[in-house]
Amino acid sequence: MSRTCYNTPEYKEVPFLTMNATMPTETPSPVNRLILGDNLDVMKTLEEESVDLIYLDPPFFSNRNYEVIWGDEGEIRSFKDRWSGGIEHYIAWLKERVELMHRLLKNTGSFFLHCDWHANAYIRVHILDKIFGENNFKSEIAWKRSAAHNDAKGLGNIKDSIFYYSKTPKKFSFHKIYTAYSDKYIAAEWSQLPDGRCYKVENMLDPQNKMEKYDFHGTVARWRMTPEKMEALWNEEQTEVPNSHGRIKLGTNGKPTKRCRIVFLDERKGVALQDIWDDIPYVAGGSRERIGYPTQKPEALMERIIKMASNEGDVVLDPFMGGGTTIAVAEKLMRRWIGIDQSVMAVKVTELRLEKEQRKLFSSFSTELHKYDYDTLRYKDAFEFERWIIHQFGGISNTKQRSDSGIDGKKDNTPIQVKRSDNIGRNTIDNFLSAVKRADKHLYEQNIKDKKTVGYMIAFSFGKGAIEEIARLKNQENAIIKLVRVDEIVPLATKPTVTVTMRELSRDAKGNCEIEFSATGHSEAGIEFYAWDFDYNEQTGFVPFVLIDKSGKCTHLFKAGLYTVAVKVVDNEGLESIETIKLKVNGKIKKL
Repeated sequence: MSRTCYNTPEYKEVPFLTMNATMPTETPSPVNRLILGDNLDVMKTLEEESVDLIYLDPPFFSNRNYEVIWGDEGEIRSFKDRWSGGIEHYIAWLKERVELMHRLLKNTGSFFLHCDWHANAYIRVHILDKIFGENNFKSEIAWKRSAAHNDAKGLGNIKDSIFYYSKTPKKFSFHKIYTAYSDKYIAAEWSQLPDGRCYKVENMLDPQNKMEKYDFHGTVARWRMTPEKMEALWNEEQTEVPNSHGRIKLGTNGKPTKRCRIVFLDERKGVALQDIWDDIPYVAGGSRERIGYPTQKPEALMERIIKMASNEGDVVLDPFMGGGTTIAVAEKLMRRWIGIDQSVMAVKVTELRLEKEQRKLFSSFSTELHKYDYDTLRYKDAFEFERWIIHQFGGISNTKQRSDSGIDGKKDNTPIQVKRSDNIGRNTIDNFLSAVKRADKHLYEQNIKDKKTVGYMIAFSFGKGAIEEIARLKNQENAIIKLVRVDEIVPLATKPTVTVTMRELSRDAKGNCEIEFSATGHSEAGIEFYAWDFDYNEQTGFVPFVLIDKSGKCTHLFKAGLYTVAVKVVDNEGLESIETIKLKVNGKIKKL
């Protein structure tokens, strides 16, 4: 899996980008994107009818304090907006977002909204039935989210509602799901053969009494099947069921009984999925899935919804991404996806969940924040940066990477040159002007006559000589070249730094050592959290062993061997850095 972190100051400028391992390219693609921001703003930029499945788990209209989960600035702002009024305000806040989701959903698409009892009636009546229409209501799924709940007065509330709608009444993706039979049902209804195979005998009489009577091997009745189909059962391969012929059970008289069709348990798919889901437990504290997100939904719940209502290659949207379960499962099931959240923590934790699965997964994705890391832009591949910054500037890049005669792209047919450098000098300006003249002499002369810009030069900064040459060209030759700094196109920030110390806590006779690591991050934006990889490999990338560490302290037991320990620090802007320590553990700890 490849991952690129790029950032978006204004969502109206966000293009649909296909990402590679370093910088975004210019090829349009609306999917596999983690986007930081208010989903109301972000969804306005997405293409109409571009999504196949939407699942949302918005903040419930319940306890206000519990709703703030990550506690970062973006989430707190959103929290305040939602609770500035009562239920009417909450419904209005949610409704305008669902209206945008309806616009994004394809005509063949499906929609699932997860909520609890505090507002489920309001949500269905005032939002979903009005936007999707009552005819497109498919089901209200009741998910049993906990085994028991002790309410002081009243019944324990242990279920959530998941409203299921389609965009149109008939043409939507649906795959029937089956669940296993209960042990109680099997014991009560099925018989077991000596080899352990279970079977039962089904009634074969016509329940509506519409079929004509006929004789089937000595028994006359209104059979539910035609004579040809009944005969096919008779001629099937003989089973081990006593007193039978083919798939037909015989009575003591050697003739078919009216309850006579033999079926085997291992041939049945199970019970067709109903609207009460009590077989998927919540994510308990000791679960391997748990990432520290209080309202985290189980992967099995999302897997069921995604498998039921979408196909491989479909686009799944989660506009309230939270802990990223929808995105992680969509990726595993080979769906494309878009995840949006107001919280930096939510976006970066989801990114780390995807990176943790990178050895199993293969698709690329982008992470879109509010600011750009200067170092990443300044020192990454020049050609990729060139294409990307031109696109951000509103231009179209040159398809050639070499032999472009000094013209990297155009904006409104005006030449652009990009320099991934600081302190651009006068010679660069002179060379660019020559390239502009060669590229289109007629256009150059017309722009001089009309006093229009003849070219744009984009760079990180410009020296005194370049600025003076620009002024001279304008005053003496009427040639207007505009100098554009990168930070005038996109906001830049400095990524955080981190230092790491360690100390041995214990060791045993086998040479195993328990080590405590302490990380200290530094960022003007403030530190959001840390993550740890205790067997870091630069080729495969950062794979978190500890996903969320708010304190910067972590303990790990090492067997004898060589290790590279990596800590990733994430600041409140979503920018990150990695620091590594190489260790040799063999009874003693040696820092390499």
